[in-house]
Amino acid sequence: MQTVITRVWHGKTPASKADAYMTYLLEVGVKDYKRIPGNLSVQIWRRTEGDRVHFYTVTTWDSFESIRKFAGDEISRPVFLPKDRDYLLEFEPDVMHCETIIP
Repeated sequence: MQTVITRVWHGKTPASKADAYMTYLLEVGVKDYKRIPGNLSVQIWRRTEGDRVHFYTVTTWDSFESIRKFAGDEISRPVFLPKDRDYLLEFEPDVMHCETIIP
């Protein structure tokens, strides 16, 4: 059995900006995550709800210390990308961390 830490960030955009934001996340955000030692994986979940599109960036890490290398000492705070203001409708103050048990 293995235990890793899963970090989940949520943001939403107008549907009209969703494709452009997806491209931006892949080109900038995913690269940022993958460059941090201890990052094990990155997934982007996308869900359309009317005229809004929800994005969930779901990353797995080998430890909270590795997350600190990415997010800083306040690991419950999101790390926003430089152009997020061009896309996001709001800025949620926290991310979620969960222990993920891999049997």
